[in-house]
Amino acid sequence: MELFTRGISALRTATATLLFSGYAPIAPGTAGTAVTAVLYYLFCSSLGTLGWIAVLTTVTLVAVAAAGSAERQWGKDPGRVVIDEAAGYLVTVAFLPHGWMTAVIGFFVFRFFDIVKPAPVRKLEDLPGGWGVVFDDVGAGIYGQLFIRLGLLLTGASLAPDVGIDLH
Repeated sequence: MELFTRGISALRTATATLLFSGYAPIAPGTAGTAVTAVLYYLFCSSLGTLGWIAVLTTVTLVAVAAAGSAERQWGKDPGRVVIDEAAGYLVTVAFLPHGWMTAVIGFFVFRFFDIVKPAPVRKLEDLPGGWGVVFDDVGAGIYGQLFIRLGLLLTGASLAPDVGIDLH
């Protein structure tokens, strides 16, 4: 029974720290976002609308549960909990054309809004437990999604799926 309990505890830690990337000695949130960007690029190419809704819902609910559990163990909004970055980053890139440009632009745009936390995003941290840990990142992700879409609209640019870049 003790082995089972330790296994569950390790799984909970791996989830909350996003495969232990939250233990990065510098900028654990950035490390967690980078892990998520790679996972997005590798696994999200075939997601349609329903797939994105399922991924966003599942990741957000798992993040809330994992962050809430980690807070009870490690204190209020511990820095090593970065599963919230996964939820926020995925909101930033959801429903956009899949590709490496989306992954990279989404990474930088999400990190900017997650660090700056424009109003009313910072107020979301006041929500209880895991909800507060996760929903400020989801709010930053919404800002990121809107920023990218506005940029595409204003520039007429496209985040086309992976295509060769013609340097001539």
